[in-house]
Amino acid sequence: MKNILIINGHEYYDFAKGELNKTLFHEMVATLSQKYEVKTTVVQEGYDVKEEQEKFKCADVVIYQTPMYWFSLPALFKKYIDEVYEYGVFFGGPESQYGEGGLMKGKKYMFSTTWNAPAYAFNDEATFFKGEDIEGALAHLHNMQRYVGMEPLKSFSVHDVIKNPQVDTFIEQLHSHLKNVFNV
Repeated sequence: MKNILIINGHEYYDFAKGELNKTLFHEMVATLSQKYEVKTTVVQEGYDVKEEQEKFKCADVVIYQTPMYWFSLPALFKKYIDEVYEYGVFFGGPESQYGEGGLMKGKKYMFSTTWNAPAYAFNDEATFFKGEDIEGALAHLHNMQRYVGMEPLKSFSVHDVIKNPQVDTFIEQLHSHLKNVFNV
């Protein structure tokens, strides 16, 4: 693995300006650039579909830095995926069974997510997510990547980001995660 694409999928709102996502995005770029060739995309700043597709083709790993809005991606980030994940480029290869025609085989991905949901809401049957861990809460997004042939790396997430932001702690946790996943 030598080429990494990092995408900041934040969408600006007055109540969610994206400062934490921007901080985590820049921390990843700075850290991973020491060992890997890193390309970036900030969805909010616009993009060229064909250029993005080329970035994916060159990438060994794609990191999606995104807030979770209503348990999913921001609308602009979803639109980005709808436009960039084109038939014949990302999927549509030969398949004997539904979902086996992904054209991004051999590539890995990682989700880095920010949630206002507190960490205790996960992994406990008595809480909102009914015992689901972060990977389970992101299952719909994992399925999207699996459909195009990509393989997951362990996701990273920070919680309670509006009610109780602990930015320094989040950055420390990110560095620990990157060290474990990317050996940096």
